[in-house]
Amino acid sequence: MAAAGSGTTRARRGAPPVAPPREGGERTPAPADLLAALRPHEDVLWSSARGTALARGTAERLDLPWTVDLPGAVADRLRAVAASRAGEAVVVGALPFRTGEPAALVRPERLLRAPGRLGPAAARGAAPVVVAEEPSPAEDVYRDSVRTALDLLGAGDLEKVVLARALDVTAREDVDVRALVAALARPDDDARVFSVPLATDAGGATSTAPGVVGRPPVLVGASPELLVSLTAGRVLATPLAGSTTRAADLEEDAARARALLASDKDRREHALVVEAMVRALRPWCADLVVPEAPELVATPTVWHLATRLEGRTADPSTTSLHLARALHPTPAVGGTPSGPARAAIDRLEPVDRGFYAGAVGWTDASGDGEWAVTIRCGVVQGRSVRLHAGAGIVRGSDPDAELAETTAKLALLRSALGA
Repeated sequence: MAAAGSGTTRARRGAPPVAPPREGGERTPAPADLLAALRPHEDVLWSSARGTALARGTAERLDLPWTVDLPGAVADRLRAVAASRAGEAVVVGALPFRTGEPAALVRPERLLRAPGRLGPAAARGAAPVVVAEEPSPAEDVYRDSVRTALDLLGAGDLEKVVLARALDVTAREDVDVRALVAALARPDDDARVFSVPLATDAGGATSTAPGVVGRPPVLVGASPELLVSLTAGRVLATPLAGSTTRAADLEEDAARARALLASDKDRREHALVVEAMVRALRPWCADLVVPEAPELVATPTVWHLATRLEGRTADPSTTSLHLARALHPTPAVGGTPSGPARAAIDRLEPVDRGFYAGAVGWTDASGDGEWAVTIRCGVVQGRSVRLHAGAGIVRGSDPDAELAETTAKLALLRSALGA
């Protein structure tokens, strides 16, 4: 796949959520200040290389179904707010895996911003004491599900399907969401860290601890995968597909990375994702640059194959939410073809994904925004946390290797929880 043409960069339409200069000697807040100020059941926190933002309170909820009409409805509302100067013209929150279900989007009462991202300097808090872990499905059942998926692939119904499994973790006391966010932010400098209160139990609340009745569950995570961003008409998407576990030994770790880059199975899996995303983006882009080969991206527990797609929007009215809706669900979280992959997921996954494998991020009145794929995440409610992790199944997949991949992806989250 080759690069398309280039164009002139337009004047900047909107700003990412980073802090403007402060007057009167007032200190610009640091990302850690915003984390300390987070009210987990009321505020949204978002942190990436573009900056850290705390969406304080709720001026308006936009929990519409994630359909083709959602991006236009949000864009119209934000333009009206910006024109009237009646509040913050930005929407932040999460979108579910299933496109017909309601989103968890809010327009905040106030947007507090800080330059830079949460990272190793994030304040530490006490890790919870884990007293129980319950997988769903069990490991042997997950292996059987992979074998069933391989049969479907062999019958020609599928090219790829992503099978996820859930892990319900129970702590001795209520989980400290701020401490969990800090623990997830520290090990991965490139992750997009988030905390989003959910209006319902969709997404995996499995039990309610004493004293939390009526308090919403909270979606917390540190996603390594950018679904799409839009800045002044410039489009960026970085799909991840094809993975291997990392090793503590440096030589072995490097060997695993080289093997992944050379793996025919993983290169095929990755190509399916890139090709689908390019098809989805081209109608929206005046140009689109597609590298001929993937590169390696490392997270603390997993190596991934990644491709950086860059383009320019063809229509200035296109928003980041339009692009996110056009791309979701990518084969990196669902499979391909989409219909048979969804049917296989419904058949083989015993736990509804909720907001796992959806999207999380923000968009403003100019259309600019940033959306990450909602992976490496969990839903917290009281003492309970539901985690999800998935693996892409293609011809040549091995059930034991796919189980190991999901285990490695869960490791970051389990470690942050003190498990």
